[in-house]
Amino acid sequence: MAGSASEEKTFRRFLEVFLREMRGALGDDEPLPLRPLPDLVSEDEVEGECLDLCLQHLCKYNCPFSLAAGLARATADDILQNDLSVYHVSKNADSTDPIPQLDSVKVARLVFNKLYATCCLWLKEFPRRRRPLPYYETSIHAIKNMRRKMEDKHIVIPDFNTLFNLQDQEEQAYFAVFDGHGGVDAAIYASNHLHVNLVRQEMFSHDPGEALCRAFKLTDERFVQKAAREKLRCGTTGVVTFLRGNMLHVAWLGDSQVMLVRKGQAVELMKPHKPDREDEKQRIEALGGCVIWFGAWRVNGSLSVSRAIGDSEHKPYICGDADQSSVPLDGTEDYLILACDGFYDTVSPDEAVRVVSDHLQENNGDSSMVAHKLVASARDAGSSDNITVIVVFLRDPRAPPPEEGEEEGEEEEALQGELVCQDGGTDGGSGKGRAGWPLQQCSAPADLGYEDRMDSFTDRTSLSLGPETQTGSADWLRLPSQNQPASRTLAPPLTTTPGPSAARRPPREDGLCGYRHSAGNPKPRVPSCQRPGPTGHWLEAAAALFPQERRPLRRSPWRPEPILRRGAHWGLRGAGEPCSLHGLHGLRGLRAPAPYPQRCPERRPGLALPPTCRI
Repeated sequence: MAGSASEEKTFRRFLEVFLREMRGALGDDEPLPLRPLPDLVSEDEVEGECLDLCLQHLCKYNCPFSLAAGLARATADDILQNDLSVYHVSKNADSTDPIPQLDSVKVARLVFNKLYATCCLWLKEFPRRRRPLPYYETSIHAIKNMRRKMEDKHIVIPDFNTLFNLQDQEEQAYFAVFDGHGGVDAAIYASNHLHVNLVRQEMFSHDPGEALCRAFKLTDERFVQKAAREKLRCGTTGVVTFLRGNMLHVAWLGDSQVMLVRKGQAVELMKPHKPDREDEKQRIEALGGCVIWFGAWRVNGSLSVSRAIGDSEHKPYICGDADQSSVPLDGTEDYLILACDGFYDTVSPDEAVRVVSDHLQENNGDSSMVAHKLVASARDAGSSDNITVIVVFLRDPRAPPPEEGEEEGEEEEALQGELVCQDGGTDGGSGKGRAGWPLQQCSAPADLGYEDRMDSFTDRTSLSLGPETQTGSADWLRLPSQNQPASRTLAPPLTTTPGPSAARRPPREDGLCGYRHSAGNPKPRVPSCQRPGPTGHWLEAAAALFPQERRPLRRSPWRPEPILRRGAHWGLRGAGEPCSLHGLHGLRGLRAPAPYPQRCPERRPGLALPPTCRI
């Protein structure tokens, strides 16, 4: 598992703090850290549900993915060796379903307790495994947009070999986007089980493209059976990219798409399954169906996709047969963009390339917010659908594109980079080759908490570090440096008693507060930006920045009273009207109270800075 002493030390440090946070095995009456969405699961679904619960829980605490994948695999293997018949649910007298069902809540409790036991065992004796190559840098963002519910799901597995304990394969990675319709159940099922069905195919080792197609078919068949048992009426499209060594394998159903960018040019990898395609229309009509226009071309006037997982009431017109393509990678590829139709229906491939290029140039190659820019461009172009975007960088975005003749020495450079990486170092910022590119990231699997969130990042709970922990090394909580990508990396938790590990961004001369000090005038002493404690740090900071007394507001009987809102947002409020900025301009004699000094938060995905109100 750990390829160096420093990495093993980091992993052990995480296990110590994680076990302290879990506080032992769960009792029968204790609430679960994560509740599984389905109420019942079959024995074929146990492995996928177990892996998903473990990865969700570990990545919630910002666990390094290689460690999370190893723990999830060990926990799943232990679960599958147990006798699960004790968790069977008794069937009704009129039930004719031959497949036994298990109580998912009881199985989940068993999973978390096994995970706790596995962490305790690994902390005592850490297993020795080969260290994987660095991961691909990934930027992810997903929004519900104007829809009532979020029915998209995505999953990112940068270390596929560790998750399935594959020792005889090249480095492999798995990325997928699923766009559900009629409900989210099909998308959740596909995101949890399609990769499990993929690795169980006989031809997986020598023909992953065909294995992907068969995995799609098997996932469709099993979900149709599940839908019949639970009376579900939903489906999902899906697109999967599977990277093995220098080969890219793509499989898809429906209108979710993936595009490849090579040397700044978009490369078409697939054609989405839509009813207006001539071959799809002929297939549907040959089966007795029809394709009609009802705001869009729809199968039997209902669905605007011609292939999907699920949709049992529309079979066989909506089939579950996936298409696939395989592309060799020569090192000139820049990145992949996986997205649902909510993105590709409004943003052209050339426009997507322009957005990514402009963002990288403006941010010196920092890719952490690329997916956010792409999602914003689709929303601004008029998309009202759910939007999910995954950008997978196949080379360092900070490095210049390879020139002609550089491909000959890539294999040797990659080998050298791998040796450097195994020693725990970096490539010195050269950016050449994928192997010397330190991109260990904590990419969460299929997110479950979409209903109350706008972005796709898993809710992560910062571990409560004690006093003895604050003074120690916390490499797994460090902020990204200039040589490391900023995506998916969290800042240390803000505490009222900062220690050496609680990094802060130093105040800038032209910071958010907008104060500039000359060399002759010393800067006023301002308390550090911390969360307000019982002593009132914010009031102390306000007094330091605004020592002068405020003149009273001049009010007239006809003028409404200015109301100070939270932060720097304030406005006027009439009878029964909310605060608003409209109508402020042009009113003289009104002066906003001095606001509290704005903090300088770490810029991280999904964090918006409060706007400043000027009159």
